[in-house]
Amino acid sequence: MRPFAPIAAVATLLLTIAHASRAAADENYESWPKLVNPFPSTGGNGVMIDGYNPVVANGKCTTDFTAKIPDGTVYRNTVEFTATSTQGGILCDNGKWRSLESDAAGTTPFRVFIKDGIVRRPPE
Repeated sequence: MRPFAPIAAVATLLLTIAHASRAAADENYESWPKLVNPFPSTGGNGVMIDGYNPVVANGKCTTDFTAKIPDGTVYRNTVEFTATSTQGGILCDNGKWRSLESDAAGTTPFRVFIKDGIVRRPPE
């Protein structure tokens, strides 16, 4: 019965992928709350994000923003997302940010949905 183990593993993987794709397709982005500045960073630690006003152009969503840490220090940054047309709007995901003042950079799981001029964020 060992030859069937790889087949079972592949079948399980395919079912997992299908379920994840179905869940993403079922997500109703218009039900997300409006993005209100400032808001807590996905990284936590009391960091607040402000000035997040994404603009869509050339297949990307971009915005400059600030990150304020609890001691009051403010860092200026920019982020660029992939822009995907969906549900009559634009989903901005796969974000890559970088500091405008240093060599700090990274990725973000944060997403926004833009439709009819309204920017929405996932529920907390």
